[in-house]
Amino acid sequence: MADGRDPAGGRDFTPRRPIVMIGPMAVGKSVIGAELARVLGLDFIDSDHKIVAKHGPVPGIFAAKGEHHFRQLEARAVADVLDSPKPKTVVLSLGGGAVLDSGTQQLLARTTVVYLSATVDTVKERITRNTGRPLLAADPVAAWERLAAVRGPVYARLADITLDVSNSNVPQLVERLIHLLETESRKENS
Repeated sequence: MADGRDPAGGRDFTPRRPIVMIGPMAVGKSVIGAELARVLGLDFIDSDHKIVAKHGPVPGIFAAKGEHHFRQLEARAVADVLDSPKPKTVVLSLGGGAVLDSGTQQLLARTTVVYLSATVDTVKERITRNTGRPLLAADPVAAWERLAAVRGPVYARLADITLDVSNSNVPQLVERLIHLLETESRKENS
């Protein structure tokens, strides 16, 4: 709802900082982030969608110019949203590897970072049917597990909130996340 009320709990919560969704590929950052933004009455931005709108499909960027070039575009897309003295309060979903950039990590310090974690079993169906993920092209399950293991400590270090998305539906996750965001906001303000 646009008024910031959580239909499940009747809470009224308005975040003061951007909320950034991080985590491995296919954990639901875009879907959960978009629903969270809808419930809170905020704009939703997906960094991958910003890149695609300006530079074309992600697999094409990887094929033509490589991962390093894509990471540069990704860092610029994140900076476009967050790099101002008082960034607009939005929900921003990042690609799985966006957190590897040190500049992006610095920008995240001014936001509330939500790490969506999951097991490979939770994402297996999504990653094996989706052919648009260049880093998962060869063996999606093994590649996802390797990337999640390598990036996991970075996600955990950057996170203000960690939410396990296994065995829950989107409305339940958003309700739980709003509660966690309210708790985090109270800690920041005390």
